[in-house]
Amino acid sequence: MGKKQTSDAAKILRNRYSKDRKASYDIANLVFGARRDAGLTQKELAGWAGTTQSVISRLENADYHGHSLSLLARIAKATGRNLKVEMVKDSASADN
Repeated sequence: MGKKQTSDAAKILRNRYSKDRKASYDIANLVFGARRDAGLTQKELAGWAGTTQSVISRLENADYHGHSLSLLARIAKATGRNLKVEMVKDSASADN
């Protein structure tokens, strides 16, 4: 049986916001963890990634939503990692 869809705008927005927030939180944790594991300060990582310390700080903030794949790839390279992007089906979504 498929998931029941709703037309309740508040429920739809709440669901979208919580998913966006989780994605931003996950990215913030990835950036912070990679930087920490590499033993770099925000300023040092910024230098290696060709950006500023304030940009790294924003990326490590779960409320930031302006992530750039090219910047994330530079951060991955600066921390000795590879960037892998996946799109997986959301088990909570209705079949589309």
